[in-house]
Order: sequence, then structure tokens, then C-alpha cells
Amino acid sequence: MSIEDSFAIKYRALYRAMIEKDDTALNKLLDNSFVLVHMTGMRQNKLEFIRAVESGTLNYFSEELQEARTIVHKDFVRFTGKSIVEASVFGGGRHTWHLQLDIKYICVGYDWLISEAVASTW
Repeated sequence: MSIEDSFAIKYRALYRAMIEKDDTALNKLLDNSFVLVHMTGMRQNKLEFIRAVESGTLNYFSEELQEARTIVHKDFVRFTGKSIVEASVFGGGRHTWHLQLDIKYICVGYDWLISEAVASTW
């Protein structure tokens, strides 16, 4: 398996955990330093993000990965995924988004955890 494939699997696991509202999986995927930067610039730390997913404030229904790019740096990996995502967020209706997540993975012990995700449209 290539490094690109392994980080694409982690990316898909993140979306699966968000769709299933699986706080256990989210806790395993996200580093304690995790920050999500929304398209609006709003920032959520790990606990706030997981609570928003669990409560349905951030409600995800489906994700289809369209394009991915992985860049390996000395101390981290940057994975950018472009997906078509069906979601309802912050009380809005259910919509389909062309969502890009620029994710920073850091190595913690023997695993790569997400320390930052920056959302934008494409």
C-alpha cells in the first residue's frame, strides 16, 4: 500500500466517524491539539468539534472522495482531500458541498493523528 493510499484510508475513516457520530473513533483519529478551521474562519478544538458532531450541529450524511494529494514533510504529512459531501450544518438545511479538507497529520507514538483540518470549497 502506498503512503497516499494509507492517508486516504485515514481521511475516509474521519468522514465515516463523522457520519456515524462515532466519538470513540473521532477521539482515536484526532490529536488532543486538534483544531478544525471552518470555511467561515471559525475554529473548533477537538472537544467542541466532537460535541458538535454528536449533537447534530455538524450533521454529515455522505462523502465521495474525488481527488487527493499527499505531501510528506520532515515532521508531518499534509493530506488534501476534495470530496462531494452531503451535510447539514449549524441548523441549515441538507445540502451537497464540494468540500476540501486540508489536513495536517502528526506522528504520535506509532500512529499518525490529525492535528488540524482546514475546510474550504473547491
